[in-house]
Amino acid sequence: MKTSITLEDIRVYAYHGCLQEEARIGSWYRVDLTVWADLSTSIQSDRLSDTIDYVRLNQIVKEQMAIRSQLLEHVAGRILQVIKADFQEVTSVEVEVAKINPPIGGDVGQVSVKIIE
Repeated sequence: MKTSITLEDIRVYAYHGCLQEEARIGSWYRVDLTVWADLSTSIQSDRLSDTIDYVRLNQIVKEQMAIRSQLLEHVAGRILQVIKADFQEVTSVEVEVAKINPPIGGDVGQVSVKIIE
């Protein structure tokens, strides 16, 4: 049985980007995350130890967002890698990292990168 756990709209202030101002000033980011796994044991047991702890998933996102990257692809890839390393039962991961109001000289609400593995 394949089950998904989704965390939506994780908001983090971080310092990603290629511009020096982005490293100094920072901006708001939004992260959406879905993981898939066979969670049939936890469905029956009702024990946290038998599932994927979404508190830990949120912690992974915050830890990786705190490490500066030039590219959104890079930070999204790190999030994915840590989740796969921490939870061997995960069969698939979708991570979307969005920069809110990016400094690209136009009226753009956000720019995002999505990785699905």
